[in-house]
Amino acid sequence: MPPLTLDVLRRDGQAFTEEISRESYLAHSGHKQGAEFKPIYDRYAHVLGSDALDLTVELFRDAAPGTEEHRSAALLLEWQLDSQASRSLAELDEREIAWETTAYIETPDGDRIQYQAAAIEIANQQDRKKRLALDAARTALVEKEHSPLRLERLQREKEYIESLGIASSYNTAFEEISGVSLTSLAAECSAFLRETQPIWDDTLPYYLKRSLGITVSQATRSDALALLRASEYDDAFPGSTLQESVARQLREMNVDPTAGGKIIYDVGDRPGKRARAFCAPTRVPEEVYLVLRPHGGQNDYTTLLHESGHALHFANARPDYPFEYRWLGDNSVTESYAMLFDHRMQDAGWLLRYTELGKNRLENFLRLAGFEALHYLRRYCAKLIYEVEAYGDVAEWKDLPDLYVDTLTSATNFQYRAADAFIDFDPRFYSTRYLRAWQLQAVINDSLVTRFD
Repeated sequence: MPPLTLDVLRRDGQAFTEEISRESYLAHSGHKQGAEFKPIYDRYAHVLGSDALDLTVELFRDAAPGTEEHRSAALLLEWQLDSQASRSLAELDEREIAWETTAYIETPDGDRIQYQAAAIEIANQQDRKKRLALDAARTALVEKEHSPLRLERLQREKEYIESLGIASSYNTAFEEISGVSLTSLAAECSAFLRETQPIWDDTLPYYLKRSLGITVSQATRSDALALLRASEYDDAFPGSTLQESVARQLREMNVDPTAGGKIIYDVGDRPGKRARAFCAPTRVPEEVYLVLRPHGGQNDYTTLLHESGHALHFANARPDYPFEYRWLGDNSVTESYAMLFDHRMQDAGWLLRYTELGKNRLENFLRLAGFEALHYLRRYCAKLIYEVEAYGDVAEWKDLPDLYVDTLTSATNFQYRAADAFIDFDPRFYSTRYLRAWQLQAVINDSLVTRFD
């Protein structure tokens, strides 16, 4: 094995990332019933061990802050922490994916529904009694089988990161490497929740009554899925024109929807495919998969626009850049491109040009879109506040389900379930990326409008 240098780390680190990304794509898209991560980690142990960590730490601490060398080293160090923690958890991740792709929910009326499709079924169920029963069956399965897997992973990940001694705690390690102040961002989130409370209190009862015929005191998270599904607008967002509508917009911007064949669309239904869409860059910029499991209606349009932003970002990366600049970095950037595209669903001109909404329903839909955006902003503010506490040193793991329910329910007024405390959890503070992306996309959007109308 050659001595571990920066060039070797970049070369073999890229090869490892390509293999692990492809395996993740195959497993999460339903092409495989499980994942085989451990053999990949074993093949690349030389770039995922103590020598590699020492090298990246040395590069990070020796480089002057603000320099390109320091930025490069920070990207590599964050990747090392993520990859090494994931290596220690590979068998657990394999077990969780195998469970997710084979688990079924038994409903009270005798139906068997794929666990991976539960969110879709709940959102599409217009009979509230059946919707609540389905969510109760899902919750029972989560509490018994899925939540313990996720809790173990979160605990072991936190212990592993702290054992590396990068900083005094998990939270401070994230702050030192990412440059994001969790304390400051959480404080901004709390302020946002306070300042938007009057707007939320004014709009939520209206939409609950109009769309679902219920009051705020009755609302659950499963009701939120049905409400934001907005099925009353399905005729304006037919599945038959989904991909072509987005492709037409891109072509009219002189943007190739496939980036010269580098973007592969995986937008059909398939057993074992995750309900949550994702972008899988398996070779950057040469091969990028856009994966979506259809929900129906406006949700699919929003999601395809979002994932198109991701896919175009990766497929248009400069091929001559080093590994860390093509693959790694603050995901707030790629999320901002994704949000820049999905916010077209809040743009009157775009809706009239590329959908079948029509002028007579435009204003009501835009108000609903604004309400949906406020919901997600409040939800992610609450998630960040909860996750900072969860990874901190004060709250105990056993107390987190109650903290989760209190924090998320208070922010959204939808009753959350304690069983989801470790399922509805984005590891390594990914919620910070979404929150910062919402801000960055607004800046990019303003710049584009100012420069190009």
